[in-house]
Amino acid sequence: MDQLIALAKAFKNVKDPRINRAKKHNLADIITLTLCATMCGMDNWEDIEWFAEVREDWLRKFLDLPNGIPSHDTIYRVFSRINPKQLNEVLVKWTNGLNNSLEGKVVAIDGKTLRRSFDTAAGTSALHVVSAWVQENNLVLGQVATDTKGTEIAKIPELLRMLELKNSIVTIDAIGCQKEIIRVIREEKKADYVIALKANQMNLYNEVIHFFKVAEKSDFFTMDYCESLEKGHGRIETRHCICLNVDKHLEHVASDFKDLRTIAKISSIREVRGKQETSDRYFISSLPCNAKQIAHAVRTHWGVENSLHWRLDVVFNEDSSRIRKDHAPENMALIRRMAINLIKPRLPAKTSVRQARRRMGLSLEYAQNLFIRAT
Repeated sequence: MDQLIALAKAFKNVKDPRINRAKKHNLADIITLTLCATMCGMDNWEDIEWFAEVREDWLRKFLDLPNGIPSHDTIYRVFSRINPKQLNEVLVKWTNGLNNSLEGKVVAIDGKTLRRSFDTAAGTSALHVVSAWVQENNLVLGQVATDTKGTEIAKIPELLRMLELKNSIVTIDAIGCQKEIIRVIREEKKADYVIALKANQMNLYNEVIHFFKVAEKSDFFTMDYCESLEKGHGRIETRHCICLNVDKHLEHVASDFKDLRTIAKISSIREVRGKQETSDRYFISSLPCNAKQIAHAVRTHWGVENSLHWRLDVVFNEDSSRIRKDHAPENMALIRRMAINLIKPRLPAKTSVRQARRRMGLSLEYAQNLFIRAT
């Protein structure tokens, strides 16, 4: 319960957007009961109100609730007006407190579109949320939102500046291969990076491909190499990672990317039902030329898709959510990520987040035990 009590206190720092005569219910109570309801399987305003009414006695153990349970309309109006930046500050400070150190850990930066959050009548497009995810800890560190995926580049530095990233390894797909983003990672956050390289940086991309072709035919260059094999679901995938030091041959295109030390090529051979597919991907990094370390960072990065985005869509029904009004989609996206942070790290073995949500919704005893484990 300590984590819930701490969050309830932290929510008091969020500025209440309501006028004084409309403050029948405490803002921190509304946010906290919404978080508890979301953890327990509730995905819309009506269900959140129903959960709070059923579990009112339990909620009163750590909430004031001076005028009982707010209606779903009240919860909806409040969440549509709360400043998301202030709610995100609570998430960031809380997760910073949970992490003693991110040294050597991979922090994956990736975006996700909330597909049903568009509002045709209001002329607003679907919300795009960029999250920072630590696979080793199963934690969302923070998020920023954009109106479109195309503005993600401008928002990534804003997200990075919120976080304590010293000595971590920041991974981003090719959209993050930008001089300013890399400068923020290295100069401001004192972290390393492994970033995908594609044709959006055409000069560097072409030079790296050419450099690998020359290096692989020559004994002059010092390489590091590792190989991995993965089997499952009728698929066999072999990955070969080759790393090369960046030397004078690439200085003319690499010098603008802060502390670029290593380039990497990962070749994947996938065999599914007797059919074979091959692909080559390229990466740039500030890390030393260590194939195992870079291959691990690249592989870990995809945890943001498999562990976070998949879970948000399939378990929390984020893509199906029709919450659209004003700030409500962004604020509820934050609530879902807080819920994952509370549930996932302390789940019993062989228990999924989906199972935990269902069990918490059905059993107060199970919910209490899980909340205790989440402290």
